[in-house]
Amino acid sequence: MKFYNKLIAISFLLGTLTSCTDFLDESPYGDFTSDQITNESIEGLMSAAYAGLEGHFFGNNESFTAPVSNWVFDVRSDDAYKGGGGLSMEGSIHQLEISNLTSDNPTSANKWKNNYYAISRIHKAMQAVNESSVSGKESFIAELKLLRGHFYFDLIRVFERIPYFTEYADPNMVSSTEFTRTQIFEFIKEDLQYAWENLPESQSQVGRFNKYVAAAYLTKLSIETEDWRSAITYADFVINSGKYQLYDNYLDMSKIAFNNQKESVMAIQFSTANNNAHINWGNLLNTTYSDGNLFGSGDDFFVGSQNLVNAFRTDNDGLPYLDDFNSVNVNASYMGNVDPRLDFTVGRIGIPFRGYTYNMNWCRAYDVYGEYSGKKCMIDPNSSDMVQGFPWGASSLNYSIIRYADVLLWKAEALIESIEQQDLEGARILINSVRDKTRRSIDPYYTPVELNPMITSYKIGLYATSAWTQAYARKALRMERRLELAMEGHRWFDLVRWGEAVNIINKFMREEETLRPYYKDAEISTNEIYLPIPKDEVDNSGGLYD
Repeated sequence: MKFYNKLIAISFLLGTLTSCTDFLDESPYGDFTSDQITNESIEGLMSAAYAGLEGHFFGNNESFTAPVSNWVFDVRSDDAYKGGGGLSMEGSIHQLEISNLTSDNPTSANKWKNNYYAISRIHKAMQAVNESSVSGKESFIAELKLLRGHFYFDLIRVFERIPYFTEYADPNMVSSTEFTRTQIFEFIKEDLQYAWENLPESQSQVGRFNKYVAAAYLTKLSIETEDWRSAITYADFVINSGKYQLYDNYLDMSKIAFNNQKESVMAIQFSTANNNAHINWGNLLNTTYSDGNLFGSGDDFFVGSQNLVNAFRTDNDGLPYLDDFNSVNVNASYMGNVDPRLDFTVGRIGIPFRGYTYNMNWCRAYDVYGEYSGKKCMIDPNSSDMVQGFPWGASSLNYSIIRYADVLLWKAEALIESIEQQDLEGARILINSVRDKTRRSIDPYYTPVELNPMITSYKIGLYATSAWTQAYARKALRMERRLELAMEGHRWFDLVRWGEAVNIINKFMREEETLRPYYKDAEISTNEIYLPIPKDEVDNSGGLYD
């Protein structure tokens, strides 16, 4: 954690900024100027740029409503409800949930500010490194370009049009319509390609990006733009490196001991050092209410949907119901099989939750949101890393922007969709490898206890070669992404890139409104996929944004 522990000392050096073009061209405060940058001081400068990944610049609410994990966009999907104490609590997220989009939504404004503030930091660092005489400039710039690519990629998936500028451009001269989405994706690709070509294969400091992180992100971008050939190429670079492997147990992703291990490809480094300044603020509200105050007085935001829980239902062969999974509710009266990942993902009444028994007292607003508190961001409350006496369940658990299972499933998707390199059998093997990890995870003795085989029938099987057509493989892949990555901030963006968001979410709202009446009359249209540019940004842009 040495790399991130320097953040308190240097974060102020890049300024405390405000909104729109006002903050984008501010000069940094403090002593880091380009002619003073040396190899000794570069570590602090790079740390300040990486700190943008935390999304915690101004206070707390920009982290709560625009978290780095993007859970607020999973709330737009069929995976989750907003949660919390009621509909009005963090009402801006509820408005996203029911697709009531307005340009003055604070969640939208905070996502915009957080990302452009981070880009501003990166550009100040780039300028200083470019104009300095430090050795190894290319590698430092490669890290910064990868960071910039990430933040622009995050923005272009949330907003339909965004201003794009580089480190020496004048932000006050760039409009939101200057470049098309296709052009911006190309700019992002150029940054990532530079990073891949110039980063070392390993770094001496934990958390710093390397060549494999760049390749993984190029895979992510290639999947987004349906460049299947490139996706396969870059995924293979990561897979064939031998540096990553699937967790032995699905629970490992929620253990501090596995930070930067196994599946961790690109992770945001969190820490309880420096008076908890660098914990994952964006996930704090998602702490379950926890009977007995095990995790502090959690706010119980980000609650799994009944639709998501039903998706974990499996047949006699241990395979998911790809077409009619939602025809049966997995509830207290359900007697069939489930994929064990269900009980690693959400809390269910009567089922273990980090070694304790989840019950109705863990549900802050059961009458509004039901059960199914999110689990993945919570560690064992008895862990020495758990911050005691904090309002929420804080720890130094990293958040993985990309984990190895993601890379395997991206490659499987590319093998299914590619015309020139289609390999359905190769895709089946990759999907089954992820499912096999889940089979290994049915271990009632693995601590803290999450499963109860005496109450629940856990069954997961592997896909066979019979009937493994492209159409079937596509359904299997999309379901596997949902189950494996549930509640990790990916579902909404998957639905959008598959062109399925409108149909699936409208169907979801109609099916769920009997359980969640606030969905009555809610619907989403094709022109509500992307958020509008925040009103304050438009007003302050001098006509550059519309």
